[in-house]
Amino acid sequence: MDANDTGKAADSLPRFAVVGHPNKGKSSVVATLAQNDSIAIAMEPGTTRDSHRYPMKVDDVTLYELIDTPGFQRPRKLLAWLQGHSLSASDRPDTVAAFVNQHSDDPRYHDECELLRPIVAGAGIIYVVDGSVPYNREHEAEMNILRWTGRPSLALINQIGSDDYSADWEAALGQYFQIVRRFDAVRAPFEKHLDLLRSFGELAPNWRETLDAALEYLQALKFGRDHQALEQIADALIDMLGHQETARLGEHQDARPLLPQLRQRWQAWQREREQRQRRAVEDIYLHRRLQREESDLTLPDESDLFSERTRQLWGISKGQLAAAGFGAGAVGGAGLDAVTFGHSLGTGALVGGLLGAAGSYFYSDKLNKVKVGPLSGGFREAVYGPLKDPQFAYVVLGRALVHWYQVSQRNHAGRDVLVVTDSDGHWLDVLSRGDRNALQKSLQALARRRFDPSKRQRLIEQLELAQQAFAQWQLEQF
Repeated sequence: MDANDTGKAADSLPRFAVVGHPNKGKSSVVATLAQNDSIAIAMEPGTTRDSHRYPMKVDDVTLYELIDTPGFQRPRKLLAWLQGHSLSASDRPDTVAAFVNQHSDDPRYHDECELLRPIVAGAGIIYVVDGSVPYNREHEAEMNILRWTGRPSLALINQIGSDDYSADWEAALGQYFQIVRRFDAVRAPFEKHLDLLRSFGELAPNWRETLDAALEYLQALKFGRDHQALEQIADALIDMLGHQETARLGEHQDARPLLPQLRQRWQAWQREREQRQRRAVEDIYLHRRLQREESDLTLPDESDLFSERTRQLWGISKGQLAAAGFGAGAVGGAGLDAVTFGHSLGTGALVGGLLGAAGSYFYSDKLNKVKVGPLSGGFREAVYGPLKDPQFAYVVLGRALVHWYQVSQRNHAGRDVLVVTDSDGHWLDVLSRGDRNALQKSLQALARRRFDPSKRQRLIEQLELAQQAFAQWQLEQF
């Protein structure tokens, strides 16, 4: 499929009318499947009074279209009208179309006409019910009306409340729909979205090729977004770990009084840079209206980038730092062995490892001081940063990964505040020893301002392994 396909005939573009009783999660299903967090979702019945179309687009190509519709208001009266005007089963779709034409200006049937109009025009049907409420005759009338349209249809059981009548619903829906699925619009994983498209391809053979192409697009889109998020995290790490704040000093001016001011500026810059990285990741996944907060901790500042609690959550122990530092140092030392053709008998790797471990352990509790440069033009330069504390690198990376994971897994129907939570254990445990060592070496280079820009791609590749390890670790938490 390419951009030229945007001019395809209307009947070849899959369109799905999402219908059902008022306030049963129809708009949530639309928001999730259209990946659109701007769709109004409220708990009050009747939030949607008119039909609204939401195309699912990738690179200006419309893959399919979701139609958010009002809920049924008078299904039994509508069904009685249809039954009174139909001569045989063969004319039922035409009878439904006749009802829409005759009652389009009747305020009593405004909602019914709005929801039936796109179906009469050729849309498929996604019928949404709330599995937490009992099945009743109103629902039976709705399902009969939808069956009269003759359009391909499937049913979704969206569990809204705490009670569970899903088994009864499945038994009833199975009599009217070929495909019945349980689907949590707010929490369903991405694969569930794709499964619905596959199901509709089975029901509507003329859409199968288009929906298969849509599946490929969406899978590629997910992979591409994950990679774009990695690039944002990598660039944030490069910026944050290497950042410095500077001020000019007179020839005999004492630099020590500048320390609090420079530290405050440095920390403010770091916080702002982290927020920019987070907003960029949220934009990549089209979560542009996302509200978020850190874990609900006892003290309000414990979620701050520089709080001790944050350090405990996302830093690593001194033992882990020493182990990671040893591995990274050993990588450098191994290079020395290679240059000397092994005549050092491993001495290079041993010395490099010890230095790496000592450095990691030493800096784990050490904050930077202001450094003063040489006199030039009557002034000296006072420099604060980068922070040579390996803990800081893992705090920044851990916070970036947990934010990425929660945003990437979040459906667009979610309206609750995103809470960036913590977990037990440490995600680094999932990485192999070699991958941990390579990552530590790259992070050390960033903090020492020795990072070669040409190695950015290698850093992204290391972060991809970290991303996969973090996702696996998150799954193991639940």
